[in-house]
Amino acid sequence: MDISPADVKKLREKTGAGIMECKNALASTGGDFAQAEKLLKEKGLAAVEKRSGRATNEGRVFAGIHEPGNQAVLVELASETDFVARNPEFIALGELVAGRALEKGYAEPNDELNALVSDLAAKIRENMSLRRIRLISAGKDEILSRYIHGDGAIGVVVKLRSDKPEALASAELKTLAFDLALHIAASNPLAVDRGGIDPAFLKEQEEIFRKQVEQDEKVQGKPEQVIANILKGKVNKYLAEVCLLDQGFVKDDKVTVAQVLADYGKRLGTQLTVSEYGYFKVGQ
Repeated sequence: MDISPADVKKLREKTGAGIMECKNALASTGGDFAQAEKLLKEKGLAAVEKRSGRATNEGRVFAGIHEPGNQAVLVELASETDFVARNPEFIALGELVAGRALEKGYAEPNDELNALVSDLAAKIRENMSLRRIRLISAGKDEILSRYIHGDGAIGVVVKLRSDKPEALASAELKTLAFDLALHIAASNPLAVDRGGIDPAFLKEQEEIFRKQVEQDEKVQGKPEQVIANILKGKVNKYLAEVCLLDQGFVKDDKVTVAQVLADYGKRLGTQLTVSEYGYFKVGQ
């Protein structure tokens, strides 16, 4: 049967398949557009399965906040190449997934979201995957802020709490929340404070530092108390580097994040704390 160029063009625009593939699909389904579309998707999905073993080390992080600002999401959408990660359709898909996760409260990838990814993978013909999702909810005494670095290489959501909820409406406080998200993107802390460090991980680091001290010729033969103080200093220095509140603030490293929070709190008449944050980096 004759297949009109208009139908081929329409099917190609909808599926992303090649001209001859569209024409053959329409011919094999007797010109039934819906069946031809289904056939191409089936073939496309089969191709995705063949590509599923290829590494997806590139991609993009997306961050969204649900109005009126009581819930935020981080999403990592992975691809094989950075070229696809910059594709407008890939970006639109990531934003759609983030919005759907916020709307329905999805805290991890599921069949519905994975199907959206598979549809685009079939069209673009490159392996891609929804690697992870994280939802962060805020109470009435908290605000959320987000920051995306560069072309989505890093995404951060931070939650700031005030003991006086009325202070959350302050533009100054909203700027601080954004700056904290920017800081976290730059410094990638392990925890908000020292209490958030896994004790087993900290013990492992202490053992590493002890070995370093014992092998240091400058301290060999010194009293145990001196060695203990050196070890304590190393641990404290390490914690100051990996704990958010102890880090030098990204906009003024002469003051710590804790001091910045205290200064803002004093000006605004409130006590401020970072209650939670999420950090995604592509490929990590």
